[in-house]
Amino acid sequence: MKQKRIFLKNATLLTEKGDILRHKNIFIKEGKICSVTDEGAQIPECDQILDCTDYYVSPGLVNLHCHCAMNIFKGIAEDVSADAWFNENIFPYESRLTSDDVYVGTKLGVAEMLNAGVTAFADHYFEEEAVLQAVLDMGIRADIAPTIFGTAPDFAGRLDAVSDFCERNRNRSDLVAVRFGPHAPYTCPPDTLREIVKRAEEMDLNLHMHISETREQVAASRELYGKTPFTMAYESGAFERQLLVAHGLWVEEEDMAYLAEQTWFAMCAKTYEKLAMGTGLAFRKHKELKFSFGTDGAASSNTLNICEQARHYALLGKFESWDPCTYETIEIWKAMMRGHEALSFHTGRIEPGYAADLVIWDLKKPNTWPVYHPITSILYSSEPSNVAYTMVNGIFLKEDGRLRVDESALLDEGAKVQKALLERGKGNAQVFY
Repeated sequence: MKQKRIFLKNATLLTEKGDILRHKNIFIKEGKICSVTDEGAQIPECDQILDCTDYYVSPGLVNLHCHCAMNIFKGIAEDVSADAWFNENIFPYESRLTSDDVYVGTKLGVAEMLNAGVTAFADHYFEEEAVLQAVLDMGIRADIAPTIFGTAPDFAGRLDAVSDFCERNRNRSDLVAVRFGPHAPYTCPPDTLREIVKRAEEMDLNLHMHISETREQVAASRELYGKTPFTMAYESGAFERQLLVAHGLWVEEEDMAYLAEQTWFAMCAKTYEKLAMGTGLAFRKHKELKFSFGTDGAASSNTLNICEQARHYALLGKFESWDPCTYETIEIWKAMMRGHEALSFHTGRIEPGYAADLVIWDLKKPNTWPVYHPITSILYSSEPSNVAYTMVNGIFLKEDGRLRVDESALLDEGAKVQKALLERGKGNAQVFY
């Protein structure tokens, strides 16, 4: 897809800080924002002019923790405990996935995210070559962390394979970043976790890992090792790198001392509700943690809609705290925008020099109209249908309400994968929750 010189005329901008700037023009060239000017400014030579008088323009959304290919498992494990969800359903099905399954599942997930205004995501999965190819084919940005299980029989070979993948692809595209993805302290015992962290240090790469997802994980870690999962990660050296903590819901008071400036939390509220995981100290510490929002996999949250995750997070926080005045709308918006800071793509601001990753919102629809405050409308009322345009790297991947991808062909591919998945059935998982 070719980058055009695009002029967005007379838009209302919603900044990463929640400021509302009216009657602004944005000129985009070679995938970057070249200028932001006031209404009436001279229009430069361009290929496309889009009148945004009735629209709001914001930075794109970031999905800070995702298992994108799990879109093919959407709805496959409902109304079960976390133990049954992992051990009786997801891990057995995953043991028989093929690279083609992951490729199609990732494309389905990316299409869903683009439809909902997500322009970048942090992925944590296996069959990373298929994930990468799907990302490049679809045109979205992705921070790819190939999953490593320290308890797997082929751990050493897997670590080498992930290292090779990261080295080959670390400069592959402006759309792609790579990092190491140790699964979790409960699936990566101390020796293997230290090996993964050491390899990341040697290659100057960062980490993405599940830590203290549930209260039961923390209790089991204390029983087995006499330490919390956060302590295990700390002793491995993980906090010396930029560490993206998936969930961290049950971080404990003593764990707070381990967190560094480069430690980020990805909160996935629908998963916590769906699997009845509680809210943990991470909610009580929300003013102290650097966090943004993820969706987890669609098998647990059923959508990859970041606005929905932010909405559920805010409502859960209000509900659990018995305080409707906390988890303020503007703070949730800022947290949603902070996902850009955790990644390395120079996105997230509508300023000259930043990558042109933008969402153009149409709030003149029954579900969001009338608009008293656009950020409130987006956070609490919007649906993917309110995303009129999604732009990544200066290219419209959703335009005038329609995705650029051939949706019909993609859905057919998904149906074939689903049929094959059910025919193969469940296999024998090599790891356990």
